[in-house]
Amino acid sequence: MQLGRNFGWLWSAYAVSTYGTWIAFGAFPLLAVRVLDSNAFAVSLLEAAGLAVAAVVAFTLGPWVEQRAKRPVMIGMDLIRFAAMASIPVAYALGVLSYGQLLVVSVVSGTASIAFTAASGAYLKYLVPRDHLLVANGRFEATSWAATAVGPPLGGALIGLLGPVVTVLADAFSYLLSALGVLRIRGGDVASPRGPATRMRPADLLAGARFILRDHALLCLFLNSILVGGLIMATLPLLAVLLLGQYHYPAWQYGLAFGLPALGGFAGARLSAPLVARYGSHRVMIVFGWLRSIFPLGLAFIGPGIAGLLTVIVVEALLITCMGIFNPIYATERLQRVPADHAAQVLSTWSAAGKLLHATLMVIWGVLAILTSPLAAITISGVLLLATPLLLPNRTHLAGRPGPRVAFK
Repeated sequence: MQLGRNFGWLWSAYAVSTYGTWIAFGAFPLLAVRVLDSNAFAVSLLEAAGLAVAAVVAFTLGPWVEQRAKRPVMIGMDLIRFAAMASIPVAYALGVLSYGQLLVVSVVSGTASIAFTAASGAYLKYLVPRDHLLVANGRFEATSWAATAVGPPLGGALIGLLGPVVTVLADAFSYLLSALGVLRIRGGDVASPRGPATRMRPADLLAGARFILRDHALLCLFLNSILVGGLIMATLPLLAVLLLGQYHYPAWQYGLAFGLPALGGFAGARLSAPLVARYGSHRVMIVFGWLRSIFPLGLAFIGPGIAGLLTVIVVEALLITCMGIFNPIYATERLQRVPADHAAQVLSTWSAAGKLLHATLMVIWGVLAILTSPLAAITISGVLLLATPLLLPNRTHLAGRPGPRVAFK
């Protein structure tokens, strides 16, 4: 299906920055563990602090993004992310890289990413007809998983050959290329009719949350997505400590453990639309929403050596395949239920709340890892994930009309 040249440029911009991000996968934990000799709690705090501060700042960004043309916002956020990420190789070369700088860069890049996501989501809804959104989201999802498959192994190889910050530099330049891709888009843009001169009121900061709360299906999707994401994200720093520190996996094996399973995500994203066409979106969402909550418990059986590596690969492959099928359906349902002139606020609130929860759970799981062990904390996350499908919306709620349009006064 042809979605137009402008969608192609948006897709290209997303692709290049996503590949850059996944080439740099694990770079911050790797620098913290191998260069700065940080423990499990410090690595968790590094990830959590960036998410938490970015999320708090991002609550103010929804109304700001909503009132502005989206392409300049995306370009500006790409340039900010470039500058932040590029500062790390410079500091490393000068011998002044610190844990504090990693925290600052994590906050700045995380905040810019939330603003970029809100703007690009609102612009996608403007750019692509409603009945083509599932196909568009499927292409983004497939690209994300393809990058996840290629990026970490390539990044691990680059680190082995050229040192621990080369992937961060690659990530920085990917944002420059993304900005150039967005710049190539031609035609109209979308912004709230209130205009940039309108003064932002305190009530505007919660506008996205109020809209989510008034649509039951949207609220169920919101709670399910942030809890699943939070419980999975909480284990990532611990996996880095476990695999890189305790089990002494080489960087290329660590990258392979998370890169190879992403091929399942690519396949799942390609299957998502055909499965919906045959079985219906609700049935597919429920089945794969349940399956994605079961497989993470397999990480409780990770050990050292080849057997442990294969365990990570198999578990992550099963999980990611389910996510590849589920995510385009959920993303499409979310966009279809939100009016175009409120999309940036809802997406910003969604992203900020998710990151805030992720940060909280990362700190809690960091403490759990200190009190027990990284493997025990990972197992607890797997057990709790089993309950998350209970939050998925039922067929009646999804079939109902989207929630009422909120009056912002």
